[in-house]
Amino acid sequence: MNEIKKVIEQSLDEAKDFLKELIKFESISGIGEEDIQNFIYGKFKNFGECNLVEIDEEIKKDPEYTFSDIPVDYSKRKNLVLEIGRNCGNILILNTHSDVVPTKNWDKAFIPEEKDGFITGRGAVDAKGQIAVIYLVLLALKRLKLDISGKLIIEIVIEEEIGGNGTLSLIRKGYRGDGVIVLEPTNLKIAPANRGAIWFKLKIKGKSVHMGKIWEGVNAIEKFCYLFDKLKEYEKKLIEESKNVDLFKKFKQPVQLNLGIIKGGAWPSMVCGEVEVEGGIGFLPNKSLNQIKKEFEDVIKNCGDDWILSNYELSFPKLHNDSYSISPKHPLVKILKDAVEETGLTPEMEGFIASCDARLFNKLGNMPVIVFGPGLLEYAHSDDEKIKIEDIKIAGEIFLRTITKFMEVKKW
Repeated sequence: MNEIKKVIEQSLDEAKDFLKELIKFESISGIGEEDIQNFIYGKFKNFGECNLVEIDEEIKKDPEYTFSDIPVDYSKRKNLVLEIGRNCGNILILNTHSDVVPTKNWDKAFIPEEKDGFITGRGAVDAKGQIAVIYLVLLALKRLKLDISGKLIIEIVIEEEIGGNGTLSLIRKGYRGDGVIVLEPTNLKIAPANRGAIWFKLKIKGKSVHMGKIWEGVNAIEKFCYLFDKLKEYEKKLIEESKNVDLFKKFKQPVQLNLGIIKGGAWPSMVCGEVEVEGGIGFLPNKSLNQIKKEFEDVIKNCGDDWILSNYELSFPKLHNDSYSISPKHPLVKILKDAVEETGLTPEMEGFIASCDARLFNKLGNMPVIVFGPGLLEYAHSDDEKIKIEDIKIAGEIFLRTITKFMEVKKW
């Protein structure tokens, strides 16, 4: 199979240039994906049956839909689906996203730079670099003239950064695979398990009076400070219960309860009449999303403060990504491990510590799914986002070997 390595190397420069073009698009999640999706379509349509798949506005009524701070419109922003092969064997889905998070202080975020073996720019690793890997694989497949007996489905989706609405739409439309690999920066480590994350909004009302009559008021900030201690106790409990979850033991603190935004009060000399807190909870596959919701609210219900019990409002209006895991012995894992070995690397497995679209395939579609891709997670969303060109090449070879192996096995 040295031919695979050779054709990957021959196609690398084209994939590298493609990534630089992708970075130029300001494809901010929820508003800016139209142009980049059209550009990718123009490149991918020559490899097979390629379509820009509409997202119905009705998706907003789906219980798994994730709402954003900004109004979103699906009239022009679409998912891209490329299908290669035929329905006489296994179906493999490769899924990743074209949307990126906004930038604040990075003036050159959308100006790609190649330096010291890296490509820098917003989306370089999360996840335009992953799209470049797929493009590299497609180029190699075409040049090798490999006949795919099963079907390869490529999904380039929108709104992953918001919470997965693009992938959700494709699953609801019936796209299915016998195996799924979601491309995210795992540093080429195989992740058959994924941490979950949920964002919460908690409001506590007080009674606002002038501070000269402070004894007649109820300070909402003070009430939250009382509750804060209870929430930190819950975090300790969550950490303790998650200490020995497989594939996550190496991480210092894979679960957490984080407070991200606090708003409260209107005037320094007024007792605060309302406080609003937004935060997130990270959790592992030993807990489900619904368990976390219940446990969190139980902390409030059992806090022992009658005022809080009568004057709080808890909601989970935004990110709600469940955790998931599949067996490390699943055939899909073995195929990917074998492909990594044939590339010359030693396969490593660990849980993916950021939430992503993988859980939708597992939880909603009942499909075996792995998170895998080149690049370091710590570069994602940063003002120095970058990916190593050599890692793109290695990943391309791994995926090409995975595809050939996957199509060789009998239907699971």
